[in-house]
Amino acid sequence: MTPPPFQALLDAHGAAVHRFLVASVGPSEADDCFQEACIAALRAYPRLAHTDNLRGWLLRIAQRKVIDAHRARARRPIPVPVTPEVGGIAAGPPPEAIDGQPAVWAQVRALPEKQRVAVFLRSAAGLSYAEVAEALDCSQDAARRNVHEGLKRLREEWSA
Repeated sequence: MTPPPFQALLDAHGAAVHRFLVASVGPSEADDCFQEACIAALRAYPRLAHTDNLRGWLLRIAQRKVIDAHRARARRPIPVPVTPEVGGIAAGPPPEAIDGQPAVWAQVRALPEKQRVAVFLRSAAGLSYAEVAEALDCSQDAARRNVHEGLKRLREEWSA
């Protein structure tokens, strides 16, 4: 089967990929990750062998860009506020308040990687367990388990 033009692929699935990235890395980094995912997909598109699940293929690329973003974030220096006693400015609101992110997405981002991706793909993107399994490169049972464990952890944190 011949794949559709790349722009048609982005028109059909770009919004789902962007929502996944916003939930995974936050709104401040989502646009950069989306751009990197689109560039990577465009480069690989001519060599694409299987075109039966292009949405899953795009989400898999986006997931790898999320991993790259988390690794890059771990290497960035952490700004330390200067205390007023030293003559500097006191610390402002925490980064979560600056971004305006809902607390639930912050907790989703705190989940282990496979649970975080599985919960988002199943809950927010509306993918089936088969599509989640393909995006995570695991079995359907493992995808179900990751969704279950992620939602269970979120429920425990919200009820505490």
